[in-house]
Amino acid sequence: MKSNLVTGTALLPLAFLLLACSGKSGGTTDGNSAKFRQYFLQGQQLYDNNCSNCHQKDGTGLGLVYPPLDTSDYMDNNMEEVICLIRYGMEEPVLVNGKEYIQPMPGAPTLTDLEIAEIATYIYNNWNRNRGLVEVAEVADILNACSQ
Repeated sequence: MKSNLVTGTALLPLAFLLLACSGKSGGTTDGNSAKFRQYFLQGQQLYDNNCSNCHQKDGTGLGLVYPPLDTSDYMDNNMEEVICLIRYGMEEPVLVNGKEYIQPMPGAPTLTDLEIAEIATYIYNNWNRNRGLVEVAEVADILNACSQ
């Protein structure tokens, strides 16, 4: 009979841990927390499916059309607004790193509070950010305050 190590089943949790804590993803505060790892990995998938078409997988944005997330003073200084933008979008221009971006950002109203918390956990613990877990209760409070 083969051991779990030989069959690879014991390596699966280790692979997820290494993926969540890899250098490619920036810092991962609370990286030992199963909840953090779950939010981060789910957030990465949700980001790839909902955000990366405009902001790119690596967060660099698209010229002067869509702003970067990887090095964004706006993102660093406006977390609550960023969470609101994910759900509700933005029509007015935004200033990021001294450059004005005028392309409207559509919201994603079908994303749940949990999914937005997962995306926020991913983007705020990527590209040299180490914010830690963004709790769904925090996101719910922020979204209630900015609801339209």
